[in-house]
Amino acid sequence: MPPTGPVQLTRDLLHFNTINPPGMERDCACFLARLLEDAGFRVTHHEFAEARTSVIATIGGRQEKPPICFTGHIDIVPLGAAKWTVDPFAGAMDGDLLYGRGSTDMKSGIAASVIAAINLAPHLKNKPGVTLVLTASEEVGCEGAKFLADSKLLDRAGAIVVAEPTANYPYVGHKGLIWVEIESRGKTAHASMPEQGENAILKMNKVVSELEHFDWKHHCGTDCHHVMGKPTMNLATIHGGLNTNSVPDAVKLTVDMRTVPGIDHVHLCHSIQTLIGDLGTLRKIVETPPLYSEPDEWIESVFAASMPFVDDKPSIAAPQTIMFSTDGADLKRGYVANGCGAVPTVILGPGEPELAHQTDEWCSIRRMHESVEIFERIMREWNGL
Repeated sequence: MPPTGPVQLTRDLLHFNTINPPGMERDCACFLARLLEDAGFRVTHHEFAEARTSVIATIGGRQEKPPICFTGHIDIVPLGAAKWTVDPFAGAMDGDLLYGRGSTDMKSGIAASVIAAINLAPHLKNKPGVTLVLTASEEVGCEGAKFLADSKLLDRAGAIVVAEPTANYPYVGHKGLIWVEIESRGKTAHASMPEQGENAILKMNKVVSELEHFDWKHHCGTDCHHVMGKPTMNLATIHGGLNTNSVPDAVKLTVDMRTVPGIDHVHLCHSIQTLIGDLGTLRKIVETPPLYSEPDEWIESVFAASMPFVDDKPSIAAPQTIMFSTDGADLKRGYVANGCGAVPTVILGPGEPELAHQTDEWCSIRRMHESVEIFERIMREWNGL
């Protein structure tokens, strides 16, 4: 029997341990695939590595208008060092709260979109339809979504709803993400004879000084977005040295940068490498493009669908973007490359954004049910139901 609603389905999904790494999303993905196949969806499975499974499920279809896409990621982050007061995989409930790793981020969002789509499935024949893209490995560089986009496994979509945790408030985008590693190399020698060596820490110190005063406008052509604000750079980790009585011959620095539309990541990396010269060598680790959709008629309809369920009423005149990055950027890139046009995208789901990755993570049961109502309205309006 299929789950009776989003709460039961979320609990079912929580039972699957999809902590990433290693992820191992296959069993959970196959469980969702069976539910959707039983409801009449056409389902395909796609693996970028062993047991790293993403699922694409589509129902309906009409040539003159593409389906609307709902997406969510199956993987979850590690539990952390702090002790949980509940079993993170049991789906314990207390009043309005459903606990578990992934309850907020973002198995409740998957559950709400799947339940909404199954509820409407009997009415979607000969309609534009609905596509569900349920991805592996979003938490480590959006690997599943990148694989789908780069392998041209995505078909068509006219709009995307990313069911990440937003407490059912619709956001129109997020900053891009790029992580880089910079390595400075030197020459080791005995610490009593430092003149015989080349100190990599001193070289990295100059790199840090250059990055501390990095001028986004000068190097990238823009330093602000009218909604997202300014790009950011965080010098995140630094490791180096052999021991106290040796001259260090290698140091590695990692940098987290959050970018806005108009900043080209290839150009950004080239600019940093040119800036630091022979002080270090830059290597890109992870990259996700920025995501932004200028509010249009469809986004206005999404705002209207969400409005009854949020205190801070969304407004076309004052759209907002969210802090974290999502699969939406790569999926949109893939659909645009397939000739689907601009593909407006919103981030909207039942989870509480401040609880993502937290110990004793939970999601509001009320918000899950409200999310199903919102998603059904969006699907209905897209399909003229």
